[in-house]
Amino acid sequence: MTRVVLPELACRPETNWPVVNDHCFQRIVLDAISGGVWYDHIARPAYKHLTTAQAAEAVAICKAIIAGDADLHALNRRSLKWRGKGGR
Repeated sequence: MTRVVLPELACRPETNWPVVNDHCFQRIVLDAISGGVWYDHIARPAYKHLTTAQAAEAVAICKAIIAGDADLHALNRRSLKWRGKGGR
């Protein structure tokens, strides 16, 4: 979902998302399931080290973003804040 589906949706004219790149979606989702900077909690590469519960939570967040039920702007701001970038 983060590699193809979300970036494709982000490029649609009617979509007003703060990110468009796959790695940004991955950062946001992984940070959300980790409660902080993901690589402080999950070994790299993340896709090989996620628990079943973490993977399910990541999929649920992606589905919520797609459905418009998750605030991608807020998730992005929180992720950036955890990284000391202030969030936009």
